[in-house]
Amino acid sequence: MNTFSASGLLLLTLFSLPCLAQNQFVLSPETNTDLVGSNSRTYISREETLIDVAARYRVGYNMIRSANPGIDPWLPDDGSKVLLPFNVILPDAPRAGMVINTAEMRLFFYSKDEQGKETVAVYPISVGRRDWATPLTETRVTLRVEHPPWYPPESIREEHASRGDFLPRIVPAGPDNPLGDYLLGLAIPSYFIHGTNKRFGIGMQVTHGCIRMYPEHIEELYNLVPINTPVTIVNQPYKIGWQGKMLFLEVHQPLELDGVVQEGNRSGVIKKLTSMQQALPEILINWGRVDMIVAQATGIPVLVGIEPHSLTDFEFYQNHIQPDHSDWLDIIE
Repeated sequence: MNTFSASGLLLLTLFSLPCLAQNQFVLSPETNTDLVGSNSRTYISREETLIDVAARYRVGYNMIRSANPGIDPWLPDDGSKVLLPFNVILPDAPRAGMVINTAEMRLFFYSKDEQGKETVAVYPISVGRRDWATPLTETRVTLRVEHPPWYPPESIREEHASRGDFLPRIVPAGPDNPLGDYLLGLAIPSYFIHGTNKRFGIGMQVTHGCIRMYPEHIEELYNLVPINTPVTIVNQPYKIGWQGKMLFLEVHQPLELDGVVQEGNRSGVIKKLTSMQQALPEILINWGRVDMIVAQATGIPVLVGIEPHSLTDFEFYQNHIQPDHSDWLDIIE
């Protein structure tokens, strides 16, 4: 990697905020940022798959696969270096209660800590499958149940029966219950946020519309969320955010719904960035890098522009944002 200026070193250190836990972050009003978390790396053996790594580090499979396009998810080379994508731009939605972004398969929970500081907890999730989409809506938590029984809807029982799997009308709490040990009910009938008895499906379109979480994560969330917590469900395959005067772009593969892949990201990204540049003409954006990020859709926030306030800032743009260095992904580590 090229030697960075002071501004470049600042960029590398700004990715993380004060941390409560691995997935919980303080949102300091003094820190002008839309980003939280820090990426890291691990190594994989030939006996593992990316699903194994995702489950071990409690990352969504969609995230880890998109962030590592050069690694075979089923037969990786022994000793391959795997990026763990914990750095994230917060969704463009009210920062209150829960925000679920189906496109990236993450849930964000905004609250206050014991000192009254604003915080956000970030969790990977699974969402509704291609023919049973998670609804996009504004709702609220209406129910909290520990060790819930499962009452499979008739449609699901018929679907399973067609495969020779005959479900009972009631599945009691326990290791065979797909709801896991904790459940949060929503004001939209038959839709829940719940755990699972299978750790390997998080980060996939596999549910009947519900939100599925790792067992450890739903237990943590269950103990944080009161009744009437607002819930906003959005579909944002791209997100744009500021880290100080640095502008970042995060792009995810669009969901496939009802057998149709949703419209690509490029037109929406260009429209949003153009609008921002019209409002702040001094913003410098590398449009070539934008196109590259949209095409690759790695789900990783990448620096695409800057709002310069000094000659040093402008020189940083010329040296590290404007060129399309072959090692441009190094800035995310």
